[in-house]
Amino acid sequence: MPKVHFKSPLTDVTVEVPPGTTLLDAAEKCGAQVGHSCGGVCACSTCHIWVRKGLESLSEQTDQEMDRLDMGFDVRPYSRLSCQSEAGNEDLLVEITEESLTAYMDENPAVRRRLESEGKWPLKK
Repeated sequence: MPKVHFKSPLTDVTVEVPPGTTLLDAAEKCGAQVGHSCGGVCACSTCHIWVRKGLESLSEQTDQEMDRLDMGFDVRPYSRLSCQSEAGNEDLLVEITEESLTAYMDENPAVRRRLESEGKWPLKK
């Protein structure tokens, strides 16, 4: 089974998942802070991630995903929506974008308040 390593300025976590698992489901399984305002139905771009390793092993991008990704912030050639990207057989290195991390904090105010009290949120630039 492939390992998915999620990296952000706040956390680094790794999870092993069966092929065919969406990266959003993998993130939820290990507590990676990936936002998903629409609930993972490809209706927004808040689960936008950068796949730094293993991009070619993911499921093929659909037209719907490409259209939604066009709404994203700081889209790069290795950008994907985690709700639409299914793991293949290779290990993956996934960087959580600031867009997704901000959406996660908006969706989880208790986590945001805790990190604010610790001086870890908002991110220092």
